[in-house]
This record gives sequence, C-alpha cells and structure tokens, in this order.
Amino acid sequence: MKLTNPGAVPVYTVAGPSTARPLPDWLARRRKRSSKYDAENLNNFELLQEFEFEEASNCVRVSEDGNWIMSTGTYKPQFHVHSTQELSLSFSRHTKSENTTFLLLGADYTKSLHLQNDRSLEFHTPMGCHYEVRLPRFGRDLAYLRQNTEVLIPSVGLSSDGSGFGEVFRLDLERGQFLRPWSIDVGEDEASSGLQGSVHVGSVNVAAIAERTHGLCAFGTSIGSVEFYDPRNKGRVAVLGNQDGEVTALDYSDDGLSLALGTSTGQIRIFDLRNPRPLLTRDQGMGLPIKNLIHLKTPTDERKLLSADKRIIKIWDEQSGDLWTSIEPMVDINHVTHVPDSGMILTANEGKHMHSFLIPNLGLAPKWCHFLDNLVHEMENETQTETYDNYKFLTLPELRDLSMDHLIGKTNLLRPYMHGYFVAAKLYDQARLIANPYIWEEERAKTIKARREKESATRIRGIKKVKVNQQLANKVLEKQEKKGKVDAEAGILGDSRFAKIFEDEEFKVDTTSREYQLINPSSVPQPGGYVDSRMANVNSDDSEDDSEDEEPRQPKQNQQAREEVVMQVSSSKVQGGKIKDTAFGSRAQKQTRVVKSGAKEIVGEQQVTFVPESKKKKPQPLPTRQRTEGRRSASTNTFRKL
Repeated sequence: MKLTNPGAVPVYTVAGPSTARPLPDWLARRRKRSSKYDAENLNNFELLQEFEFEEASNCVRVSEDGNWIMSTGTYKPQFHVHSTQELSLSFSRHTKSENTTFLLLGADYTKSLHLQNDRSLEFHTPMGCHYEVRLPRFGRDLAYLRQNTEVLIPSVGLSSDGSGFGEVFRLDLERGQFLRPWSIDVGEDEASSGLQGSVHVGSVNVAAIAERTHGLCAFGTSIGSVEFYDPRNKGRVAVLGNQDGEVTALDYSDDGLSLALGTSTGQIRIFDLRNPRPLLTRDQGMGLPIKNLIHLKTPTDERKLLSADKRIIKIWDEQSGDLWTSIEPMVDINHVTHVPDSGMILTANEGKHMHSFLIPNLGLAPKWCHFLDNLVHEMENETQTETYDNYKFLTLPELRDLSMDHLIGKTNLLRPYMHGYFVAAKLYDQARLIANPYIWEEERAKTIKARREKESATRIRGIKKVKVNQQLANKVLEKQEKKGKVDAEAGILGDSRFAKIFEDEEFKVDTTSREYQLINPSSVPQPGGYVDSRMANVNSDDSEDDSEDEEPRQPKQNQQAREEVVMQVSSSKVQGGKIKDTAFGSRAQKQTRVVKSGAKEIVGEQQVTFVPESKKKKPQPLPTRQRTEGRRSASTNTFRKL
C-alpha cells in the first residue's frame, strides 16, 4: 500500500502494477528471489486473491449487494468472479471470444450478460453459459431497463431499410425475442457502397438510463449528439447536439436532473436537462477519448464527478469545477468502477494486475476490507520528509549541524538540488548518530512519552468534591472509570435523587459501626482482626474445657493469642463402625463403588485422623532386637545386613 498522490486529497494505491509492461515469468521469478528481503516488498499485501489476468483486463463491476466482483480480461478470453467476503477468487470461466463489456442483471453474480466482439450476446449463470444469441451488427455498449426487462444494445452502422439511421437493438428477456429497434440519427455515409455503411460509418457509442428517477434513456452518437428516448411511449423526446467530437461517455446524477457527457477530444460537459447550455465545461488535458464518467458523493454530501481516459483519472468538484484530485497509473486504463458507499475505485487496465485505489476523503474503505482504514490512519501519522526512498534532502544549515558542510563540491555524496542537497539515507543516519550518540534513546523516550500522554488523555478521571461521604464518591468514580465513563457528573453523582447522600450530614456513613465492618471487612483494618463476640465466647468455653482435661491453664497472654485466630473444623462421627464425613456425605452417597466389609470408607483423595494426646511425657518402651539370625535375605545389597 503506497501513497500515490500526497496532496490535499491523498490517494493510496492498494493494489496494482508498478511497471508499464509485465515481465516474462522467468524474469519475474528471478527478480522476486532477489528482492525477497526488500523492505518495500515485505510491506506489500494482496487484497484480493488472483485479482489479475494473464495479459490485460477489459471491464470490472461490483454487484449491488457488494459481495461479488466480476471482471473480464484476456488472454485467453475469460472472466473472473471474486468473493469479497472471502477476499479470494470464487471461480473463473473461459469464453469463445474477447469481451467488450458486460452487465450484472441481478443483485449478485448469478445472472450476467456479456457482449462479445464477435457480434454475440452470452447469458451466464453459475452453472455455465445459459444461452447465446447473435446480433445483426457489432455492439458498442449495454444498458438494462429493469421495469421492462429489456436489454438495449447500441450498434455500429446504418439500418437495413436504407433510412440512414443507426439502431439500438432491443432484446426482451421475458419474451425471449428482439423488439423493434430504436432509430438514432448517426449521419449519412456518402462513401458507402452498401446498405450497412463503410468503414467510417456512424455509430451509437454509449447509452445511459436514469433508472432511479424519471427513466429517460440517453444515447451518445458519433456525430456529437445525444438523443433522449422515453421507454413508456417508445419515442424520441429531445435531442442535444453540436458537441465537439464523438460522445463516448454518459452518466446521470442521482436526482436525474444532471447529465454529464464526455467526448472523444477529452472535453467534459455537465448539462441540466432543463437547459440546453452546459453548466460546466472542463478539459481532461490529454486529448484522448473519455472512457468513464461517474457521479460521486463525499461523506459531507459534496458532489463530485469522476472522469477517466486511458492515461489519467480526475475527480472534479461538480459545483465549482475545480480539480479535486487525480490518479495517474503506470498502465493504460480500459474501465473504471466505483465501489458503492466507499472511497475505493477499481480499474481494469492493460497490465497483468488490476488496480485498487483508496481515497479516504471520498469515503471509508468497504466493509469487506475495513482494516484499510487503520493502515491509512497509521500512514497519516508518519511524517513524509524524504523526496525519494533512499535519499534525504538537507539544507545548508542542516549540513553544518551534522558537520558535513566540508563535503560540498568535493565528492558526489552530496547532490545539489534547488536550495539544498540530496544525501544518501545510510550516510545521513551515520552522520546523525555521530553528531548525537543518544539520538535513538531520545527518539524512543519521546515516542514513549507521546504514547503515554495519548493514553492518559483518554483516562482522565472526573474529580468531584462533596460535603459528605467523599470515600463513597471516589468509589463510584472508580466504577465509572472502569466502565469507560469519564464525566464526573454521570451516574449516581449527577442524579438529583441521590444528592442528599453527599450533602446531608444525616446520611454520613459511620465507618466504625459494626454493620459497616461486616459489609466491608477488608476496607477497615482491625488490630487483631474482627471477631464476632458470640463466636469468641464459644471458643473461649471450649478452650477452658480442653485445658482442664489436658493441662493446667496457661498465662493470660497466651490465652489472648489463641483467641486472635478462630478455626472451625468439621469433625467426623462414627456410626455403625463406619466413618461418615459430614462435608462429603452427599457426595459419598452417590458413589457406585462397593466398599468391602471391615474396610474404612474413604471419601476424597486422602483421609487423615487426628487423635488428641496429652503433652505430658510418657515413658517410651525399650527397643527390642529382632531375630534375624538363621534367615536368608532376598536383597543383593550387602550393606542391608549391617
């Protein structure tokens, strides 16, 4: 992903060829191996899998639902269907002849109509070519009347009845038959020896339909006129003539009141249908025929117009006529399309790879590649200080700061340009490091500081002083901060129903009360730990009984130390010769294992029995010597007998 146009309206090249002519396969593989570790190639990524053709691409369109992209190309003649949800090639299909243009008849790719350069129309479905029909003459463009299910095909040449008019063929898809064609004035052909005209005969070049509004059909001709037909009465309603050159592109605006046309001389004109004079006239500048015109809208509802010839793409402001931005690829352009509700533009061109451009000012990236917005945001934060990738432009004061001014005029390391010099990027980094050895640490510290300030700016805690229960107010603010709320007036603190809790003295929380200590045992530290008085009395009685049986009473200090820690142990009771654990009783009943009679029932992983004993010293029995004489030992360790 590269920044192609770093102007006021930046343009990013997401995918596309960087050379004007594709390299041979053997040379491309060699260059790929040599540039394997190139930093520029390591940062590249493939947006759509195999978004390319073997030689060139002719046309590309996006479906209405935005889930499919269909493109045609050569050689061999074929078309590809890409899934935007999977970002990969769904399938490809070869055709008999090269494609001129095509249309998607539905919301997805399942029904498509292809105009071939051998005077044939092919209807394709996911299973294959559904039907093929041949036209009387070569077609130039395709248009689809949805309300009548008619396909309009502007053609080349004169009509067969000798009237001297061109024809627009009409194919009714519901009936499956051709209807009476519409006659368009394309001029007479004096050099014609037959009814159909000579090589330089006139033609109907392009068609446009205001599908979402009034539904008028506009046809541009080779004599520089535009004729409008109403599909309801099948007749001509208006003619717009006297254009310089042939009309090669037409496009209606969304409201249907504005029509943009492009000529073969590179002229662009915008007309209001209520006025025969153009509202705006612009020159593409290349003197080449206009291939595409597209009306666009920015997120701020500014109206733009995209015009493209085979060399350059320009976007104009429709109101003022100023040039907004431009895109100039390395290869010739054959067709341009816009991804709806986004800032992405796709092109079919004479290169192997098709182009993808992203204009953030025109809109966000499509939903199927929303991650491009993050990349654009990161690239915008980077400072672009280098005119070229491998060179750094320095002025004379900057050279003196780096102690490199003595190289001026003595070596080719400094290349003069305008008011400064170009220095190799590696030499600049070395000189910068010598002049300031701690430059990298300073840059790293500056970056860390900026990042911390940015993070802390989003975590500013609202501080609010209250009359009563300040500790409770701070606790509420901490909870709000965890939920992402920074405003101190939000939540309970900003609610008038709970205002008295933080203003009236009668609602003050007593942190020394027993109820507060039971609810918040960890917030109020006690000198010996908080112990319930009833529990302390019970433990003291038990300790007195035990001490009478086992040993005399100990001093009061030791007795107080005992009472500081209270432990509760669930004792086991003996019932019927078996030990029943009160804590694991319910679990032991569900066991299916049969316990042998006379054996102790074990619940859990380990059973431990404690027998209380007196601390008085008992006389220990004398050790008895076992008789081992006369017995053989099975151990091979001789030291075992010692």
